[in-house]
Amino acid sequence: MNPLQSLGLPSVEADMALFEPLLAESVVIGDTFLDGITTHLIAAGGKRLRPLLSVASATMGAHAATRNDLLGGVAVELMHLASLYHDDVMDEATMRRTVESVNARYGNIVAIVAGDFLMARSAAIAADLGTPVSSLLAHTLARLTQGQVSEVRTSFDANRTVEDYYEAISGKTAALMAAACRVGGLTSGQSGQDLEALTEYGMSLGLIFQLRDDILDITAVNGELGKPVGQDLAEGIYTLPVIIALNDKEVGDELRRLLGHELDDAEREEARILVTRTSGIKESLAEAQRHVVRAGEIASSLNNDDLSRGFENLASSLLEDLPL
Repeated sequence: MNPLQSLGLPSVEADMALFEPLLAESVVIGDTFLDGITTHLIAAGGKRLRPLLSVASATMGAHAATRNDLLGGVAVELMHLASLYHDDVMDEATMRRTVESVNARYGNIVAIVAGDFLMARSAAIAADLGTPVSSLLAHTLARLTQGQVSEVRTSFDANRTVEDYYEAISGKTAALMAAACRVGGLTSGQSGQDLEALTEYGMSLGLIFQLRDDILDITAVNGELGKPVGQDLAEGIYTLPVIIALNDKEVGDELRRLLGHELDDAEREEARILVTRTSGIKESLAEAQRHVVRAGEIASSLNNDDLSRGFENLASSLLEDLPL
């Protein structure tokens, strides 16, 4: 998946080349130790999907991004990176983006404090961009936290519902993508229908993105994701494919007996195979495809044909490598 390629807007590609050094500069303060920690994941690269959404929403592919448009993307990406630093501590992860995680290299305390620093830098940049952006990202941070708490609250719960699942992913994933699009609209002075459409599109895209990730957690080949297949299963995060499988008449009871606690490698693989024997993957993919249709409808309402096409392509591209 290459979001920039799927978007197909040459001017945005040029903007994103300017974005990278601005992102790195935003966290460097002259403290060699802290600078090394805060730039660790930035240097590792990434898709930069969220700032891409910000910049594309701001320019609509029609003109070069302003410095404020790019800084809006920086504020969003720093909030995302901060959440990754904290997530890796919670998950006891040792790798992130094919490199050693910050907590594995420097320890949990340093990772948490560095994540706090990234969040502070995001807030400072947002404040410089004005009250609407600052207020939006503050509310988004609250939603991220609520989504994460919702997920933790239902961890290892074999009775987790589809409603519980959507409550978690709407907060922990989709809210920041919605904010990314809206930030771009705000930095470029948009209002009214387009601003709301950008926000709704980002929310739909975030749901597709998380559904894709949750399907791949069951279906991917080990090594493909940069983490073990079935890791969410092992950690008690029962995603939509698993929730559907738990209610399957044939294997639901067997899967329910296996879950409810941390799994070793053999148990994780057994549980993963049980999920694949149900309609969990097929139904989750159909759910993701419904969100793709919705995202396309929202994108088509935008007042720019190039961005509409680009956003439609981006949404559908998220499912291209999934099992049909």
